Amino acid sequence: MILLIMGLLLVVEGAFMLLSAFVAVIYGEYDAPYLFVSALICMLIGGVLSAINNKAERNIGKREGYIIVSMVWVVFSFFGLLPFYLSGAIPSFTDAFFETMSGFTTTGSTILDDIEALPHGILFWRSLIQWLGGMGIIVFSLAILPFLGVGGMQLYVAEVPGPVAEKLSPRIADTAKRLWGIYVIYTALETLLLWVGGMTLFDAVCHSFTTMATGGYSTKQASIAFYDSAYIQYVIILFMFVAGINFTLSYSLLHGRVYKLFRDEEFRYYFGFVVVASLFVAAVLFITGDVTNVERAIRDALFQVVSVITTTGFATADYLVWFPTLSIIMFMLMFIGGSAGSTGGGIKVVRIVLLLKNAYYELKRLLHPNAVIPVRFNSKSVSPTVIANVLAFIVIYMLIVGVSTVIMSFMGYDLDTSIGAVATCIGNIGPGLGQVGPATTFSQIPDFGKWFLSFLMLLGRLEIFTVVLLFSPYFWKN
Repeated sequence: MILLIMGLLLVVEGAFMLLSAFVAVIYGEYDAPYLFVSALICMLIGGVLSAINNKAERNIGKREGYIIVSMVWVVFSFFGLLPFYLSGAIPSFTDAFFETMSGFTTTGSTILDDIEALPHGILFWRSLIQWLGGMGIIVFSLAILPFLGVGGMQLYVAEVPGPVAEKLSPRIADTAKRLWGIYVIYTALETLLLWVGGMTLFDAVCHSFTTMATGGYSTKQASIAFYDSAYIQYVIILFMFVAGINFTLSYSLLHGRVYKLFRDEEFRYYFGFVVVASLFVAAVLFITGDVTNVERAIRDALFQVVSVITTTGFATADYLVWFPTLSIIMFMLMFIGGSAGSTGGGIKVVRIVLLLKNAYYELKRLLHPNAVIPVRFNSKSVSPTVIANVLAFIVIYMLIVGVSTVIMSFMGYDLDTSIGAVATCIGNIGPGLGQVGPATTFSQIPDFGKWFLSFLMLLGRLEIFTVVLLFSPYFWKN
C-alpha cells in the first residue's frame, strides 16, 4: 500500500514538472528538455511502482500513515531536485537537495547567489514546489485520489499542522478539496492584484505561489525589496497575514461568517502579536533614525514582522542592521509562527497561548489546591491530553533547537549564526541570524550542515512527532 501511494504521487509530481516544462518552452530557454526528462523519470518510476502494487490491500492504519507522510516528503524532495541538478542550475547534488527540501517544506532558505540567472522554467518549478508543500502534499493527494479516503484521516492528522486536526466536512476528501479550493482562490486573487500593481504575470504567479505557501522564494535575489513599490508590499503583507490564519476560518469568512473570525481566540492573539510587534518595531525604527519617514517605518516594520511570524521569509529590509533590540524581537517571533491549520511554520500561536494559560492556571491551582480549574480555549475546556501534547511538543522543540545549535557550532559558526540557522530551518522561516540573515544565503554552509538543516526542515514541517516516532523502537513493535 505504501509503495502504491508513493508511485501514484510520483506520477502527480511528474505532471507538475511537465507544467514547468511547458513554461520553459514558452520562454524558449535551455531548461525545457531537462524538465521533460525529470518529469518522465518521475512518471515512469511512479507508474511502475503503482502498477506492481495495484492489488495491495487498501487499508491505512496509524503507523502506515506516519510512514507514508514522512516518506512522501523525502521522496518528493529527491525526485524534485532533478530539474535543478540535471540542468546544471544547481550543479551540486547536496545544494539541489537542500534547495528542494527548503522549497517543499516552505522554509525558503536558499543557496542561490544569483537567482535572476536561472531560466523561467526552473524558477517556476522552484516556486511551484513551495505552493504544493504549503497546503500539503498529502492533503492534495486526498483531494485527487478518492481511494485514500479509506484511512485518509490517519494521513491528514500526520501532516496537518496544529495540536488538533480540524475538518470542514465529515468526509476527509471533501475537507481536502475545500482547503485546496480556498488556497487556489487566494492564490489567483493575489496574482491578479500583483499583476495590476506592475509585476510581470510570471513574477506575480511565482510570488503568489510562495506567499500563500508562506515559503518566501522570490524570482529576485533582493526578494521583495527589488520592487520599490508600497502597493506591492502592502498586497504581499495582506496575503502573508491571510496565509497565517487557520484555513477553516478562511472557509467561514468566504461564506460570510465574519463573526467567527473575531470570536476565534487564536486569531485574536495572532492579530495582537502582529499589531503590538509592528508598532513597537516601527516606533524604534523612527526614534533611532533607522527610518525617517513614518509611513515607511510602519511599512518596513509591518512587512518584516508579518513575514517572520507567518514564517514566509520575504524581506524588504535587513533587520540585522537595525537597532539590536529589534533583532531580538524578530528572533522571538520566529518561534511563535502562524496559526494552527495555516501554511505557516513555527510552534504555532495556539500552542503558545495554551502554554501561557496552563502556566497561569497552575499558579491558581497552587493557591487553591482543591479547585477544579480547567484550561479553556474558545470558551471550551481543553482536555489534559491536548495540554500534555502541547507541553511535550514545546519541550522537544526547544531541546532539538538547543542540541542542533551545539552541532552547528561544532562546524565553526558563532552562536548567532548557529542558533539562527537552526531556528529558521526547524521553524520553516527562511532568513536567520548572523551569516544566514536576510541579506545572505546558506551557500557557505558545509555539505554536512546542509543535510542536517534539511532534516530540521522536515522535522519542523511535519511538526516533529510524525518524524520522531519513526525513530522509536515502540513504533515498530506489533
